[in-house]
Amino acid sequence: MSFTLFLLVIFCALSELAASEFEFAYNGFKSANMSVDGLSKLTSNGLLKLTNSTTHKTGHAFNPNPINFKNNSDGPAYSFSTCFVFAVVPEYPTLGGHGLAFVMEPTKGLPGGLPSHYIGLFSDKNNGNITNHVVAVEFDTILSREFEDINDNHVGININQMKSEVSKPAGYYVSNDRPFQMTLISGQIMQAWVEYDAASKQIHVTLAPVAAPKQNTPLLSLSYDLSPIVEQTMYIGFSAATGSVASSHYILGWSFKINGMAAGLDISKLPKLPRIGPKKVSRLLSIGLPVIFVVVLLVSTFGVVYLTRRKMKFAELLEDWELEYGPHRFKYKELYMATRGFKEMELLGSGGFGSVYRGVLPSTKMEIAVKKVSHESRQGMRSFIAEIVSMGRLRHRNLVPLLGYCRRNGELLLVYEYMPSGSLDKYLYGKPIGILSWSQRFHVIKGVASGLFYLHEEWEQVVVHRDIKASNVLLDSEFNGRLGDFGLARLYDHGTDPYTTHVVGTIGYLAPEHTKTGKATTSSDVFSFGAFLLEVACGKRPIDPKAPSDEVVLLEWVFSFWRRSELIQVVDPKMGCDFVPEEVELVLKLGLLCSSLEPSYRPSMRQIILYLEGSVALPEFASLNLCSAGLIVTHTHSYDEMALTHSSSVEKTCSYSSSISNSLLSGGR
Repeated sequence: MSFTLFLLVIFCALSELAASEFEFAYNGFKSANMSVDGLSKLTSNGLLKLTNSTTHKTGHAFNPNPINFKNNSDGPAYSFSTCFVFAVVPEYPTLGGHGLAFVMEPTKGLPGGLPSHYIGLFSDKNNGNITNHVVAVEFDTILSREFEDINDNHVGININQMKSEVSKPAGYYVSNDRPFQMTLISGQIMQAWVEYDAASKQIHVTLAPVAAPKQNTPLLSLSYDLSPIVEQTMYIGFSAATGSVASSHYILGWSFKINGMAAGLDISKLPKLPRIGPKKVSRLLSIGLPVIFVVVLLVSTFGVVYLTRRKMKFAELLEDWELEYGPHRFKYKELYMATRGFKEMELLGSGGFGSVYRGVLPSTKMEIAVKKVSHESRQGMRSFIAEIVSMGRLRHRNLVPLLGYCRRNGELLLVYEYMPSGSLDKYLYGKPIGILSWSQRFHVIKGVASGLFYLHEEWEQVVVHRDIKASNVLLDSEFNGRLGDFGLARLYDHGTDPYTTHVVGTIGYLAPEHTKTGKATTSSDVFSFGAFLLEVACGKRPIDPKAPSDEVVLLEWVFSFWRRSELIQVVDPKMGCDFVPEEVELVLKLGLLCSSLEPSYRPSMRQIILYLEGSVALPEFASLNLCSAGLIVTHTHSYDEMALTHSSSVEKTCSYSSSISNSLLSGGR
């Protein structure tokens, strides 16, 4: 071997050794070289701040240069370890959004990474793609059922997708017993370790309070060979995101090493988090407070008339028992300013139960929708408000979040998250603001079904919505269907019977047994959902007094076409011929099935989802028992006259129901 060749071999060996022992340690980021985007920034005192109070945004921070994780593209992945100190400071004490992740990627963030439940890592288009080559450890503070999250406070290991390979509630072990729980959104500083052993192909994640040492027992472990996932060079860093509610995500220190243990961080050298809450009152202020008070009192005397009038303008009902509901109670003044005084130009719509206004909260710039409804009697108001607060904790991608309420001068104001695309009925009736394709309508139907299934079976209590209709289905910016308006909803515990309430709702959607017993159940919701299915597919209201006589009651009209084997002809003509006949027929038959007079014949929302997804075939109609008498109610609202007309023809309608039942029982069309 020549001397030159010998030097070349030595040089290559040293280069490979250097690449396989790469490391760094940052006790704060004052002198660190980081690549940031989105909301992320390096603060003057050395913090790496990934997000702030801005909603629906992402933030990334990466080591600027790629790191060698393999000797060659086909070789095994190197071992590595990393340690970092972080903190999550939520905007609201008990509600965080949306989490952060340590991430290894072939680029500085995959293109199109979305905020909210995607934590800036993936999007609808690339979530789950094997070409992502992404390894992430998530610290998730929101429960996302579509990703099968275990709760809203967990740590998970993710490979190429948001669904974790393994996850556990946030905590740490002192021994091999049950772990001590930790709350990620507590605002407390925490320390995390992520390690990969190439020999055993094991990934370990450990979590602990910042002052506690690294425990021998990791929080979670995963047997996984990263060699096919990790490319020869990868970027490492952090990703975080906010949703409808924001949190500030901080990294205080970070160390990393290839083929070895990452250096421990010096806690005493880490930067301080920003102060949370007001400053302590100084002695000077406490001594001078009496003097200041006298001056303020004198000045306020001259403005007493103005202040009195202003107080009357913004006066609101507030009783001692409401103080316990804290952040769910909005100030009337805040809502008044958000809606610019409830001006007509901010009016989104109105109906029998009130008017809805668009607004922007001055403090957070969050877009909201404020519904002004009639004040219920004083009796029962406490339990009613308690239910509103409970439903404010509902979290599902197909529900419009109920943020809180306010009471003032005979009015109850309900505050929701604003949906920019408006309500579904604006796309179905009259002069629609746009035409929804069948694929969009079918997507909305499945979304509303998913939201109802969550209300009926997946939440901690049973929630009966009581007012399911197209005008209460809102569309977000991506035209996802979200069920809203929980002003009439009622809750009861799983396994118990619902209690009797006043019959409320909309004619055409009310189940017959609800009008008789006054009990709102999940089955009466299914009846309303059946009417909703028919109106979305046909583009017609369940009851339309202005329609031709044979089309006034949508259920009867659709059923007549089913009997003639011409069901497809009832499809909304505004869609043209651009639809899938099998899907349309499924929705129409399911609408008829949900409209059965006998509640026990109606499917549950769990079964409905299986039908819509095609996992289970729709049963034959031989055992159905439909009855348009379900449309007969006695109300005191704008449909009174029509309700009385229908009530006077009960015998005729039930006779029609009997003919329907006999036809179906015989299996004929």
